[in-house]
This record gives sequence, C-alpha cells and structure tokens, in this order.
Amino acid sequence: MTDPPTIPPTIPPTIPPTIPPNDGLPAAGEASAVRWAVDGPVATVWLHRPHRHNAWTGKMHAEYRQVMADLEHRNGVRAVVVTGTPPAFCVGGDSEALAGHVDKGGYDTGLPPEVAQPGGGDRLDADFAWQLGYRLPIIAAVNGACAGVGLALALFSDLRFGAAAAKLTTAAPKLGLPAEYGMSWTLPRLVGVARATDLLLSGRIVTVANTADWGLWNGVEADGDASLAAAQQYARDLAASTGPLAVATTKQQIADDLLRHDPAQSVNDSIRLLDVAMGTAEYAEGIAALREKRPPNFSL
Repeated sequence: MTDPPTIPPTIPPTIPPTIPPNDGLPAAGEASAVRWAVDGPVATVWLHRPHRHNAWTGKMHAEYRQVMADLEHRNGVRAVVVTGTPPAFCVGGDSEALAGHVDKGGYDTGLPPEVAQPGGGDRLDADFAWQLGYRLPIIAAVNGACAGVGLALALFSDLRFGAAAAKLTTAAPKLGLPAEYGMSWTLPRLVGVARATDLLLSGRIVTVANTADWGLWNGVEADGDASLAAAQQYARDLAASTGPLAVATTKQQIADDLLRHDPAQSVNDSIRLLDVAMGTAEYAEGIAALREKRPPNFSL
C-alpha cells in the first residue's frame, strides 16, 4: 500500500549511546487498540482489538508507535515481544478502514500529524523499517492469523515464533493492491525470491507449519500460547546471558549490512567497534565471568 522504503547509503555503525532511563511508563497498561506489560527485562505488547481479530487501524498504528517509543528507553527492558490478543495476531487492515480508501480514492495511513518516532533515526524512518533501527530486539509471537500489514510488522521484527496452525497471507493482490509496507524488500531476503514472488503475486494462504523450513521462524510451536511463551523465554534468556550494549550494537550491524554490499567495510567497522567495546565495563564483566567460570552479571 506504500512503496518499499527507500534508504540512502548506509552510515558506518557506531556504538549506541547510553540511553537515559524512562521510568515514567507504567509497568502495564492499555490504550484503545494496544496493551502492554513489563515483566523484568521483557516487555510484551499486544495488538488489542480482539473483537476484530486485531485488524489494523490508524489508531492502532499510532498507539503501537507510541508504546514502542516509550518502551525503547525504559530502564531495564532488554527485549520487546509483540503479539496479538487471542485468537489472532493481526488480520491486516480493518475492512471498514479499507473501504474508506475507496471513497477517498487514495491511501490514508490514518496517522495523526505528529506521531511517535521509535527507532531513532531518519535513515530508517518508514513503517515498519524503523523496527530495524530499534534499540532493542523485537520478537514477534505470531499466535494466530497474520495477514497484510500484520505480516509486514512480523517480517520487520528481528525474530519470529509462530503457532503451527496460524494462517499467513500477504493479502494485497486479492484486494487489487501491490506489495505493501516493504514486503517486496523483506520477504525475498527471508525466504528467497522464488517463494517470496509466489506469496506476493498470489496472496495465497499458507500456515506457519507450511513455512517451517523457509527461514521465517526461530521456532514453530504447538499453539498461540506456546508461541508467546517461546518468544518470552527467548527474550529472558537473551537478557540473562548477553550484554545489552553488545546486543544493541550487533543489531545495528545486522541492519547496516542488510543495506549494503561491502564485506570489507563490514569487517573494518567490526574491528573499530571491537576496539570501542573492549574499553567498556560490559566487556570487563564478560571476560571476568569467562575467567571465573560463572554467568556474567551485565546488570552491574
């Protein structure tokens, strides 16, 4: 529905700056179309219009961006899990909102003039490309039906766990629309050109189980509850065993290298980043833990 994001040449990655804590956000809350909860280092965000199977609207879009912007800088949060209030993840654009585009004769995001800017950078300021620039890992728990814009959100996440029976579709071609929200960029990179072209041209329905070996999933689980539990457990394990600065820097490196084709520059940047990292307290703790044969304590 929008053109794939156009991104200028990459900027060499830098160690992310220290982010001041944001403890003003409640540990749990609910807006009109999104709800969230923070449990230690893991934040979970639910797309929350269960009566419409979490169909996407402009209000949900704005609230999702706002909640994600607030969580990005919350002290102690190490990863964000995104899922849907059962029984679905997100079935795509709300049919009433889509009908409104017919009357208007064009695409309207439904966003207000001023909208939150998670991901911190003009280079990736496009929906949902900003998720690549987000400071924390974003883990999608696809607990049920996932279509259109909901699939785009999941594809721009860093990791994905899915319920085996959950149905997936790009949806757009069956609505007379082209590939939306950068799926013509994400899908070929994740599943290869042949499979991506099939899904993008046909809009056919597949399941998480059908696509288990396509490279989309970090875990295929028995049902929606299990997919959410697996995503949250992965986030907890990440928080317990890895340095936050190391994860944020590595995530930035992955995004940068997706956007360029220069292995020598990637190597050179990594050497520079290693030099910077070796001067941090986080590195000192990691080495101390290795030598003392104990788990690292990166909360120091």
